[in-house]
Amino acid sequence: MTGSLPPIIVVETARDISIFELGNGLVMVVGCDSAGGIGPKPLDKVKVDGHILGRFTARVALMEVLAAGALPICMVNTLSVEPEPTGVEILEGIRSEVQHAGLSNALVITGSMERNIPVKQTGLGVTVIGLALRSQLKIGMSKPGDLIVAIGIPSVEMEVLAAEKQGKIADLKDFLKLASFNFVHEVIPVGSKGIIHEANVIAQDSHLHVKLQEKTGVDIKKSAGPATTVVVTISKDAFNQLLPFINKPMHVIGSLY
Repeated sequence: MTGSLPPIIVVETARDISIFELGNGLVMVVGCDSAGGIGPKPLDKVKVDGHILGRFTARVALMEVLAAGALPICMVNTLSVEPEPTGVEILEGIRSEVQHAGLSNALVITGSMERNIPVKQTGLGVTVIGLALRSQLKIGMSKPGDLIVAIGIPSVEMEVLAAEKQGKIADLKDFLKLASFNFVHEVIPVGSKGIIHEANVIAQDSHLHVKLQEKTGVDIKKSAGPATTVVVTISKDAFNQLLPFINKPMHVIGSLY
């Protein structure tokens, strides 16, 4: 290899993503998610079909990148299962979530499966790579006095499918709608560390602090599994604007100062 590469400049963030400056005002945003012991195989603890598993795992990684304001351009799936039938089912679920996000024409999907060793427990990882203008990153945009609102009920393991049927969890459609509103300052998916963790992440990137309400109405420490809850920050006078658009459980958990 001749010549030398320019130094890698990392954009600092408290979010669970990596951001790299590419030059000319462009940045690369990388987000990922993984799942193990969930699926249709004999040793899986949580039994779901491959399509559902692929859909939810892809959703998390897509949300992470979209939340930063980046356009996903590549999705890499690393499936620790055989191609037929499990791998194909998972891949179909991944593709359905990509289509649901309206990204089928913009996103390249690539990856690998296990073709050598018989597998009795499901494992997979999904990585999403996106591009954005540095000036258009939606990180550190929250302001003092903003309300912190949790949308969707934190759900994990077998709770997820039941909560989805009852319309209690946030999905990609909700997420994309929230991200499109000018009055939403930031949006972030909630993972295994719970609502309070993601609220603090938003606060940290904006050099602010979280002031919790005495009664939040939702378990802010519970794992939200595959991003069954999202957190948004909005100004106090924008809450009534949000209500008509989201038909999911919604709780104001506090504010920023």
